[in-house]
Amino acid sequence: MVEKQYIDIFTQYRKLIDENSAEGLNIYRDEALREFSQTGFPSKKLEDYHHTNVAKFFEKDYGLNLSQLGKDFNPYASHICDVPDLSTFLFFLVNDLFYNENIPVSILPNGVYVGSIREFAKTHTDIFSKYYGKIADVKNNGVVAFNTMFVQDGFLVYVPKNVEIDKPLQLINLLQSSVDYLANRRILIIVEDGARLKLLACDHTVDSSNFLVTQVTEIFAGKNAKVDFYELEVNSEAVVRLTSTFVHQEASSNVMVNNVTLECGVTRNNYRVKLAGEHAEASVCGLVVAEKEQQVDNHAFLDHAVPNCTSTQLFKYILQDNAIGAFCGRILVEKDAQKTQAYQTNRNLCMSPQARMFSKPQLEIYADDVKCSHGLTTGQLDEDALFYLRSRGIGKQKAYDMLMQAFAAEVLQHIRVPSVRERLLELLEQRFKGEVSRCGNCLICK
Repeated sequence: MVEKQYIDIFTQYRKLIDENSAEGLNIYRDEALREFSQTGFPSKKLEDYHHTNVAKFFEKDYGLNLSQLGKDFNPYASHICDVPDLSTFLFFLVNDLFYNENIPVSILPNGVYVGSIREFAKTHTDIFSKYYGKIADVKNNGVVAFNTMFVQDGFLVYVPKNVEIDKPLQLINLLQSSVDYLANRRILIIVEDGARLKLLACDHTVDSSNFLVTQVTEIFAGKNAKVDFYELEVNSEAVVRLTSTFVHQEASSNVMVNNVTLECGVTRNNYRVKLAGEHAEASVCGLVVAEKEQQVDNHAFLDHAVPNCTSTQLFKYILQDNAIGAFCGRILVEKDAQKTQAYQTNRNLCMSPQARMFSKPQLEIYADDVKCSHGLTTGQLDEDALFYLRSRGIGKQKAYDMLMQAFAAEVLQHIRVPSVRERLLELLEQRFKGEVSRCGNCLICK
């Protein structure tokens, strides 16, 4: 049983894990161990994992850096992001540790913290204990429990009441190792009442080793808070990425979660959003471009717990070669959540006979005064549109590229940072032309 070897590693090295972390993270490990011992990793036997057998990915032997040995690597020297008109505060996670050396001087508003989750747990114990682990439920979720057992560091953003960071934060998640590596990443985002935050997280692979990544993200949006969380995955085909993103929203908050996958091996993204305060608005969007043997599985659950809230789910897939896509979207409207507006859309293009797409939209409604809808289509490019472009003298491949870009653009329009949106449109154009997708002029995206 694959779970037993990790339970044995955890038990044997528990002292080392604790010593290289913080008490605020350590106190959750025992409960996580109990839940993991009972639940184990998800397999295809579970309904929500019919298309992604998570358990098998842990059978391979991976290295764990529990001693947190340093690496002779300065990401600030190798990553020079030159996306036009994009100005950000830049930070790095190398594997699963926050890189706290050579950080450029950033003038952040008073009271804002951006940095190591471990250090924040030591210096801001009251705030940390109020939020960490409160919505990332380890029960019946083996990967979240596993992450909670082993995580030692990660990335944390704290924005106090009524504070707005004037430009986006950018977090670069780097995978670097000369041996096969298992990284357990944690991200905690706390945006208090009336505060504003935009965060762009980019995933890149530096080395050619095999990587397995677990990532748990918790996002708290206070009353009237506004949070944008964008993720861009440009990983190697040797990466298995398993993420779980939890969002809790108070009254009149506005949260945008938008994930774009351009290069990957196997990716499974879970989203769980709770609209807990009236007039909250949530958008969860995803764009997948996959080819070869790549596989991307997105699972989104939005819970309308109170009246007068609005949510949008929009996921689009473009699958080429033997790629596999899966989408499961669920909207729950609880009994007292009157005046709910909830919309779910999944559109998919299979560009080859071998590409496969599995979709499962769901609406679960217990209130009677609501506006809810879901739409699903899976097919090929519009032949009439293709004929129209060809009749105007546009070559076949160029016509295909134009239609695929138009298909994908709807998701990117939900990105509220214009420079990021425009750059992603350029990356898509490169991707459809068969060129190497590059985020900017850096040695990582070579």
